[in-house]
Amino acid sequence: MGYEQGYEWIWCMDDDGMPKEDALENLLAAQPAELTLMNCAVIDNKDRKSFVWNTGGYKTLDDVPGNIIDGIGHPFNGTFINRRIIERVGVPKASFFLWGDETEYYYRIVRRNKIPVCTVANSIHYHPATAFSVKKDWDYASGWKMYYYIRNRFHIHQTKFNNKALALLHYSCFLLAFAGVTIVFQKTDRLKKLSFIMWPAADAINNNFEALPPVILTRLKSAEPVSLSDSINSYLKTTWMNILAPFTSARTERAANA
Repeated sequence: MGYEQGYEWIWCMDDDGMPKEDALENLLAAQPAELTLMNCAVIDNKDRKSFVWNTGGYKTLDDVPGNIIDGIGHPFNGTFINRRIIERVGVPKASFFLWGDETEYYYRIVRRNKIPVCTVANSIHYHPATAFSVKKDWDYASGWKMYYYIRNRFHIHQTKFNNKALALLHYSCFLLAFAGVTIVFQKTDRLKKLSFIMWPAADAINNNFEALPPVILTRLKSAEPVSLSDSINSYLKTTWMNILAPFTSARTERAANA
């Protein structure tokens, strides 16, 4: 790893993107005086001018009035990280395994540690237009990636809001929305998918990061039916226990000091 080998800068990118030839040169030339998380402009690899994701409200590179777009970045797509940031906030969480590790890390840097972020418009990172949608029908038996999508969302909320109660509220809204999308848009195995949602949700609340793809696939392919009501009851029980945990520990501490 670059950080462990003592490099001052680490340039991060996913395997489905490609930086333009002068992208690194332009990042280095645009370094702010203040310690800042820097990112390439993530541009559609087909039309070569449209932003793949919302970047400061601009649709294309032609719309950007200057070279620096403050307050936004899209890790890990040409993300330029100074080692002083890593010394301060740590490294991405390997326990996430898949899906959301870059988002949690972004919020840890920008929200929790208040480090500025910017996108450098003339540093181009080409990327395919996003194709993932939870509305698209996914195969239940091989949909192990959905486990991480659902589980990791809670921990992203925790880092984003830095408040477990608020994270639980937003996560519960996410789960309700996800269940609604499943009922309306999924064409196959709706009940199985609804039941499945509660497993990663319960693991999220319990900080359980043990499930690996073989375990998830085995459970998905199991012919043994899973009760939706049991899954919901388990999730609600776990959530309620986590909400009460701070009050329970406070009462126990007061009793011990009495």
